[in-house]
Amino acid sequence: MKISLGICLLAGALWGCEAPKEDLDTVLTKINKDVLANSKAYQTLEDATSTIGHRLTGTANGAAAEEYAYNLFASYGLDVKYQPFEVVSWTRGTIETQIGAEGKLEYLPSVSLAHSPVEADVTGEIVDMGNGIQADYEAKPGAVKDKIALVYIGILPDSPEGTSNLHRSEKAKLAIDNGAKAIIIYNQVKDKVLLTGTASVDGDLIPIPAVCIGYEDGIALREKMKAQKQFARVQMTNTSAPIKARNVIATIKGSELPEEKIIIGGHLDSWDLATGATDNGLGTFAIMDMARSFKQLGLKPKRTIEFIMFMGEEQGLLGSRAYVEEAKANGTLDQVKYMFNQDMSGNPIGMNLGGRTEAEAFFKEVGQKINGIDSLYSNLTRTGAGLHSDHQPFMLEGVPTMSPISNLNADIFLCYHADCDDFDLIVEEHILNNVRFSGMVLYALADADQLPAAKLSDEETKTFMQEKGLELKLRLGGDWRWGM
Repeated sequence: MKISLGICLLAGALWGCEAPKEDLDTVLTKINKDVLANSKAYQTLEDATSTIGHRLTGTANGAAAEEYAYNLFASYGLDVKYQPFEVVSWTRGTIETQIGAEGKLEYLPSVSLAHSPVEADVTGEIVDMGNGIQADYEAKPGAVKDKIALVYIGILPDSPEGTSNLHRSEKAKLAIDNGAKAIIIYNQVKDKVLLTGTASVDGDLIPIPAVCIGYEDGIALREKMKAQKQFARVQMTNTSAPIKARNVIATIKGSELPEEKIIIGGHLDSWDLATGATDNGLGTFAIMDMARSFKQLGLKPKRTIEFIMFMGEEQGLLGSRAYVEEAKANGTLDQVKYMFNQDMSGNPIGMNLGGRTEAEAFFKEVGQKINGIDSLYSNLTRTGAGLHSDHQPFMLEGVPTMSPISNLNADIFLCYHADCDDFDLIVEEHILNNVRFSGMVLYALADADQLPAAKLSDEETKTFMQEKGLELKLRLGGDWRWGM
């Protein structure tokens, strides 16, 4: 016998019946309304950047950021825990870079790249290696042996069409492999902006000093080298020591498939040249507000959602690697069904499906519903796959990954890792849109009857990496596990 909804609501406690579950359109509309009315993402990011400052892993600031995230999750009523891990980490010390004609070296502003040696004092002739990619070394075999490589962080305008760039760490690895005694990377951002970041593909110390100089200084140096040999002296001290850090994990347990997990994560840590408001306060404080909204609305999707603040991403994906290794060790990695990465994410207009083309129909259907709520979400999809963020350790295990397609102001991308990455770059509407649009996608994914992509086998993962053109980069990074 059917029981009417009114009777069920009135007598549910006595008879044990439950109200029908709301349909997806209704839930998405509720998320949208809640975030527009109650979001705290912008305010909490402003507070954290002003009270904590940078969030470098292994420092007092990093520990303060971990506590801030834990307490914020707890204040929203979420089940939250720390996931501690211990690694060897790197912090910068002193640096002095001098450049000029032989015997006439002059000081030039610079910043150390992470995982440079703890102590270095190197002098040598500078060799212009263009973009610093494999083709440049093949064109000049032996050119940098016992010399100092000068490379551009991006792709030079006069490069052949279709030239593919490498990560700064991969450019450093090529310089090391070709016998360079140091590497100088010049930035692509004008106005003498200095940026940092790791020069190590595997998170270990590299054997040569790596430094960044400003765009204008790099261009001027290239011109001088055309007329006269240029030399450099690089002196630096740094620290490398074991550190303790903690991922922060908040959980909403699934209502029907609690053993299946959807992870939405991003790196809470930042570099120490500024406050890391965009990289990656923009992503992680949006995630924390998604958790607030889900809890506030009492949402209980079929699958468990873990909202994760990873530490140590900037120093080599340390926190996400630790999560995956622990899950492999305790036999729970197969519970992880999807990883939704948020790294410098804001104002989404669609979703990058992490190379999983089979998922496109699902996210197009969900995106159409979101577009019906707000046409700012234009429902784009992309199927590229890349590395160097917290999705990578999961992707290497065959777990489907995804991330927002962000539509942010260009100046944000000019300041990541740089000394200008501060809160004044954050547009409130952009972080708000990420909370509501990504939150809607997250709920739809966690509550789906069938997930749009499945975990790949080991052999399928190998083929996937090859098809996406990632084998060389993974070999350079020491993450290619499939032999020759």
